[in-house]
Parts: sequence; C-alpha cells; structure tokens
Amino acid sequence: MSTADSGALESDARQVSSHPAEVSPGDIAVGVVIGRTSEYFDYFVYGIASVLVFPAIFFPFETPLRGTLASFALFALAFIARPFGTVLFMDIQRRWGRYTKLTLALFLLGSSTAGISFLPGHAVLGPTAIFLLAGLRIGQGIALGGAWDGLPSLLALSAPKRKRGWYAMLGQLGAPVGFIIASGLYLLLYGTLSREDFLDWGWRYPFFCAFAINVVALFARLRLVVTNEYADLLEERELDPSPAGELLRSQGINVVLGGFGALASYALFHVVTVYPLAMIALFTQESIAQFLAFQTVAAFFGIGGIIASGLIADRLGRRNTVAVFAAAIAAFSGFVPTLLNGGDVGHAVFIVLGFTLLGLSYGQVAGALAANFEPRYRYTGAALTSDVAWLIGAGFAPFVALSLSAYLGLGYVSLYLLSGAVGTLVALWINRRLEDKD
Repeated sequence: MSTADSGALESDARQVSSHPAEVSPGDIAVGVVIGRTSEYFDYFVYGIASVLVFPAIFFPFETPLRGTLASFALFALAFIARPFGTVLFMDIQRRWGRYTKLTLALFLLGSSTAGISFLPGHAVLGPTAIFLLAGLRIGQGIALGGAWDGLPSLLALSAPKRKRGWYAMLGQLGAPVGFIIASGLYLLLYGTLSREDFLDWGWRYPFFCAFAINVVALFARLRLVVTNEYADLLEERELDPSPAGELLRSQGINVVLGGFGALASYALFHVVTVYPLAMIALFTQESIAQFLAFQTVAAFFGIGGIIASGLIADRLGRRNTVAVFAAAIAAFSGFVPTLLNGGDVGHAVFIVLGFTLLGLSYGQVAGALAANFEPRYRYTGAALTSDVAWLIGAGFAPFVALSLSAYLGLGYVSLYLLSGAVGTLVALWINRRLEDKD
C-alpha cells in the first residue's frame, strides 16, 4: 500500500466517522474497553488451550506434565515478540499513518488466530505442527505489539484530575471480561462435548470466535481513532510515535521502572488464571468443567476489584494504590501452599482472593508511571513499558509456576509471587527517589 493510498483511506474513514461533538473521556473509555476486551479474549483463548488442548494435540509424545510445560514455553513466545511488534508498527505508523498500522496489526492478529484454529496436530504433520504453532504464536505477539492505539494514554491525559484513577481502571476491565467470555465458551464446549470431539474440533471454535471479535473490534476502534476529533486530540497531546532507539537512550530508565512497577500484578495475573487450571488438570481429580465455572464466577470479583481500585486511587493516588496492593500480594503469597493444598475449599479461597487482589492491583498498573516520560516520548514509551511488564511479569509465569510447584514444591510459587511484589515496591521506591532528586 502506498503512502498516498493509505492517506486516502484514512481521509475517507475520517469523513465517514467524523462528528462535530467534542471527544469526552467517556467516549475514549469506550474505545479502550472494546480494544482491550477483544485482545484479552484472544489472549485467554490461547492460554486455556495451552492447558486443555495443546499438550494432547501437539505434544502427545510427552508426559502430560512435560507436554503442558512445552505448551507454556510456546505461550511465552508472544510476549517475547511483542516489543518487536511495537517497534515495527511504530515505524509503519510514522510512514503510513495510524489507520494503516491498526489495520495491518489487527489483520495479522486475526489471521494468526484463525490459522491456529485450522492447524493440524502432531499426528498429521509431526514436528512441523509444533513449528507452525510457534510461528503463529509469534505472529500473535507481533500483532499485539502493533495494536497499540494510544487510547489508554489519551484517556489518562483527558480524564478529570480528581477522577484519573477511575478512568484509568476502565480499560483494565477488558482483562476479566475477556477471561469470562473465553472461559465461559470453553466451559460450554468442554462440558457438553465428549473428550474426543472436543480435541478433534470443539477446541477450534473459540479461535474462530476470537477472529470474529477481532474483526468487529477493528472497525469499532478505527471508527474512533481516525476521526478528525481524535486525530486532533492525539496530536494536541503529542501522542505520536517516536523512534525506539531515541526513546531508550533518553528515557530507558522509565521503561524499566514502568515494567517492574507492574511486576506484582502481572505475575499474579497468570497464577490465578492459567496456572491453577493446569494444576487441577494434572494433579487432582477435580472436574475441569466445574473449576472453569468457578474461575468464571471468580472473575466477577476481579471486576469488582478493578472498579474499587478506581475509587481508592482517586483518594490515595495511583502509585500509592499500586504500592499498597503489591504489599497485599506479598502477604497473599505466604498462603499459596496452604490454599492450593486445601482441597476444594482451599482452591475456592485461593481463586476468589486471587482474582480480587488481581483486580485491585491490576486496575491501576497501566500507565501508573507513564507520567515520567517526556511528552514526545509518552506514546511509544507507554507501549514499550506495557510490553516489558508483560514479558518479565506474565510471559513466563505459567511455565515458571508450574515448574516450581511440580519439581520443587508450592513454597517456591510463594517465593515467585513475593519476588514480583518486591520488584514492584523497589521500582516505586526508586521512582520516588528519582523524582525527589529532580
């Protein structure tokens, strides 16, 4: 696509979508929630399949434990690829515009997701199936990096001063909502189909749904971000891509601090979603369908926690809120072995408390340290900070937690969560010291 063609398409889209009304924070929040819900749904569809499907389909030659660990290793590939996708698509935006960037990124995300749904297993293709799955997973990661639209940063900058915590949490609602839809869909399929039918064709249906949702989200987000009002507001707030090399040389410390500042929440993210599902499937006789149903219900506690975080942050401040709940996660980590060894009741308490704490902490981590960036670096800086947080906090969490619990014991999962909480508190302390020095 040429620069001229891209400009014409974006201009046409603006003429179709433009309206004279002023853009409000509520309008921006709608775009953020739509975008994040579609991304998280896609994200959890793959994560749940990493436990229930991929070990049997792509690693049938391994034991269930080793097959699940191999599946989690592929799961991490998207988080490794994500920063590269951000850098690549930022360059595309500088050359051809935001419309072209988002269209290509979401097309890549949708086609990678749909490609997984059509992928034959190891029984048909042998090791080639694993390499194809890895390639498609990398494609998902690159696309997620490229799907950054700047709306979360725009929302943070446009929110009323005394309600920034409230507006900041709105985009985070996409995580539990995406999980509820994904887990509910798998619950329906896993609970109603025979194991043979589920592993033959049933597991593919959520990936088709993810593709369809991505298409709908694409048009919804494009309709927002290419209007004249949004384009003018993004330009006014200096939310344009900057070269990654220049950003890292000038603001690299802020990227690192932002990534570690979210470490506690992002480590907990998978310890209460994907990891416990693997524990139930591998080491207990509990019903997987029943556990999925309970996780789906518990995710509503996560929604409540996120909403509460907005109210708390507007009283305590966003960074103080992140610090308080990082300390709470540190305390919670000490009870992990007791709860996970506590049978059905212990598992229930672990999941409900975990989702509640996740909501309270995760509700404010996005962009909590983004104000550290100079205005011209904020757009790219916020994207790369999110990538770093996902990579070091969440990308390897299922693999690490399952490895630790299987080979060393649940006490080491406690230490893993504790290390994330300590990382967050240290990053916030360093950030405060740097601000005092300035």
